[in-house]
Amino acid sequence: MTKMDYLELLVDEIHSTTVATIGSDGHPQTRIIDMMYYDEEGVYFLTATGKAFYDQLMEQQYVAISATKDKIAVSLRGKIKNIGKKNLDIMFEKNPYMKKIYPGDTKDAIEVFRLYEAQGEYFDISNPSNIVRDTITIGKTEAVQTGYFIGKECIGCKLCYSVCPQKCIDISSVPVTINQNHCLHCGRCAEICPKQCIEKRG
Repeated sequence: MTKMDYLELLVDEIHSTTVATIGSDGHPQTRIIDMMYYDEEGVYFLTATGKAFYDQLMEQQYVAISATKDKIAVSLRGKIKNIGKKNLDIMFEKNPYMKKIYPGDTKDAIEVFRLYEAQGEYFDISNPSNIVRDTITIGKTEAVQTGYFIGKECIGCKLCYSVCPQKCIDISSVPVTINQNHCLHCGRCAEICPKQCIEKRG
C-alpha cells in the first residue's frame, strides 16, 4: 500500500480518530476528532475556535493521532498548521453531517488544521498468524527505523527463530534477517540471542 492508500483508510474508512495534545495541567489529553479530508500535502481536520482543543493546537502545533477499525490501526504524530478556512467548503461537502452540526453561517466559528509533516505506522492484526506493519510518512519527514535488527556478529544458531511468535526471521543465510513488515517488536529474539547482537532501534 502507498501513503495515499493509508491516508484514504484513515479518512474515509476509519474517519473518527483519537487525537492527543498536552492539556493545561501538563498531561496528555485526548478527544475523538473526525479526519475530514486528505491530499498529497497531508490530513485535514477542523475545530471551533472557542474550544480548549483549538488553543492547544495553536500553542503546541503538534499532535499524535491513533485510529482503529476491524483490527487494523493507523497512528501518526507530527506537525500541524492552521490553514484558516481553506478547504472548509470541500470538507462540508465531503462530510454533509457537518452542515447539521454547524448550519448556515455558524461554520464561521471553525478553522481547518493540516497535519503536514508526520511519521507513523500501519498495523494490521486481522490475520493474527501473519501480522502486517508498515511505516507512514507525510511531508519532509524521514522514516525513523524502529524494531529489532540483527548484527553481523550473528552465528546463525536460529535460537531467535525458535522463539519468534510470527516466524518472521529469514534463517536462509547468515546473518539472519528480520522481516520488519511482520515483526511484533516483542523482543524475544534479543533476549535469547547468545551473541547479544540484536539491536533495538526507535
